[in-house]
Amino acid sequence: MIIRKYSGKKNFVLNIVFLALIAGSMLAALIIAYNLTSRYVYNEFERNKTEVVDKTIKPYNDFFQNKISEISLYQGYLDTTSAEKLSMAMLKEYPFVNEVFFYDTEISNHQVRYAITVGNLTIAPTTIAHYSRNQKPGTEILFNGSASSEKPHFNINEFNRIAAKFSAYLQGFEESKSGFMDESTETFYNISPNRISFMNIPREEEIKAFKDLMNNKGQQSPVYEQDILSFKLNAGRLKIRNIYPHFFEKVAIVPLTSDNIAADSALITTEFPLSGAFTNYKLFFSSSPQFLAKEIKRRYLPLASAIVLVYGIIIFIGFLIYRNLHINNKLFKLQYDFVNNLTHEFKTPVSVIKIAGNNIRRAKQLSDTERGHYGKILDEEADKLNDLMNKLLSFTQIENQSIKLKRENINLEIFVQNLIDAYQIKYADFQIGYEIKDVEHFYCDPVLLGSLFQNLTDNAYKYSPQGKKELDIAITREKTDIVFTFTDKGIGIPKDEIKNIFKKFYRIQSEFNQQGSVGLGLAFCKELVNFMDGDISVNSKIGVGSEFIITLPYNRMI
Repeated sequence: MIIRKYSGKKNFVLNIVFLALIAGSMLAALIIAYNLTSRYVYNEFERNKTEVVDKTIKPYNDFFQNKISEISLYQGYLDTTSAEKLSMAMLKEYPFVNEVFFYDTEISNHQVRYAITVGNLTIAPTTIAHYSRNQKPGTEILFNGSASSEKPHFNINEFNRIAAKFSAYLQGFEESKSGFMDESTETFYNISPNRISFMNIPREEEIKAFKDLMNNKGQQSPVYEQDILSFKLNAGRLKIRNIYPHFFEKVAIVPLTSDNIAADSALITTEFPLSGAFTNYKLFFSSSPQFLAKEIKRRYLPLASAIVLVYGIIIFIGFLIYRNLHINNKLFKLQYDFVNNLTHEFKTPVSVIKIAGNNIRRAKQLSDTERGHYGKILDEEADKLNDLMNKLLSFTQIENQSIKLKRENINLEIFVQNLIDAYQIKYADFQIGYEIKDVEHFYCDPVLLGSLFQNLTDNAYKYSPQGKKELDIAITREKTDIVFTFTDKGIGIPKDEIKNIFKKFYRIQSEFNQQGSVGLGLAFCKELVNFMDGDISVNSKIGVGSEFIITLPYNRMI
């Protein structure tokens, strides 16, 4: 028993250590998961800005790469009416386009006022028009060469830049060189902050003709029509596509050199410069720590729940293992006590039989009195062994449902009185009283019923102190049941032990059952009552006594 106590303490310490390790590792896992989630969110905050920039600048890229080049489809034959229609469509489709300037351009070797002349080539605007949203009618034409003698001054610098780039291109153009379109972006576009100007791309034959006009002076050439459109852009009217609103609390377009928004050092910020005509601007991303904390929490909670679930499963499995070990330990203890008690129960009668046998064998002559005395001893001890073996065998048979009820019509008055007479002969100090009400006969198996009476009566005597060895038996009929009540004045049963007393091999530790108890009596009664389709219960109070109540179906003789 000392070893078992030490093992119990050791197991308790191991359980505490196991729970501490589980709790510690789960806490560490939760902390690590939170840190990794935080790092992931902050990394995504930094990484996802490129996608927001791409989505935001996408309309501008479409405008620059696809829409502007459509001007070349008109082959230089735009007039103010068609230019206005084209410009207003672009203003409507692209909110970041604020204004459009149209330069109706002529290229020839004629002597023209207010023209850019390179060699014999002249490039001059014949009409300059301006288009914007909510423009007043009649204000579109800024300059008309055929109706004005004044030098044009409305955005003429942008026209000059395009004309100069085109002239430089012609000077370096080689007729043997093919693929001049590869240089179209550098030649026919002029990209500056907040402005894109475009000259429609001439055909290759026209390029060669312009080159010839520039280098050779000859007869007056035809007038070639060209179109130049200049678009003033407003970066502030770009629609910000914040496709990650859970990462970026605020996204703004600010000047590239601006740092006033980042004055709040508590904000988490990042930025990305824009390209093309918006190179002077950048997208500025900012979020407060509290805002990102919500995203961290949103992503962390499912992960934390999964971790808690996994550890919960581990703890549950550990609990099942512990419970099985605990049950096995209890079974081992019960079996250990059972073997010890059973050994004692067998050893005592065997020792007595051996002593009596030795005395008989050694005696030279036995008187009739001695022979009767030894015979009685041998008979009583043999009965004890037989009773113990029958109890074990009957218990096993009942558990395995291998016996059958052999019902007989029992006269309860005679049945109880015979039991009382037998016990009063056996225990002179045992007082047993009985009362039978509303019933005379009971159709039942007398052997099994006798076993119930015998076990409960034995317990009543065994677990009662000297001077209180009393038992009252009451038999009553209640509707379709017959109720047997056994009331003693014994030591009583602790409240927390009542749920265990009907378990096999279980014994309450007390001075009354240190020896001579196998722990099968009440378990046998429970199995027997169940086998007879009945019920058994107990009411008990420490120092007052116990009351066992057996309820069986009332069967009459057929």
